[in-house]
Amino acid sequence: MHKTSLVLGAVFSMLSVVLGAFGAHALKQVLSPELLQTFETGVRYQFYHSFALLICGIVYAYYPVKAMRIASNLFTVGIVLFSGSIYALVTLKSQGQVGLAGIGILTPTGGLMFILAWIFFILGVVKKN
Repeated sequence: MHKTSLVLGAVFSMLSVVLGAFGAHALKQVLSPELLQTFETGVRYQFYHSFALLICGIVYAYYPVKAMRIASNLFTVGIVLFSGSIYALVTLKSQGQVGLAGIGILTPTGGLMFILAWIFFILGVVKKN
């Protein structure tokens, strides 16, 4: 499990750098400042939680507790839901789509996954004797 967290953390981190550069250069010409800021929020949260996923993988290697495994899974789901939905919303809004077909609910759901992941991370560290 710790290898999976490390690989996913590294992949999400790499994608954060790629998407951040893409936003700073290519999207700057296309998006409104508001949409660009929203996109950057998705990248920023993806980057933060990619590091959290890497930390979970490292900690799990030394403290293989169930709570740390749950935290890793929640961080992964949170990144996909939170940042992924922001990227989708920015794409749809930039194309003039008014009806977002319920995608907007995924962002706070992803945020909830982040909060739960941090709770399980704390529990995993505290429970280790």
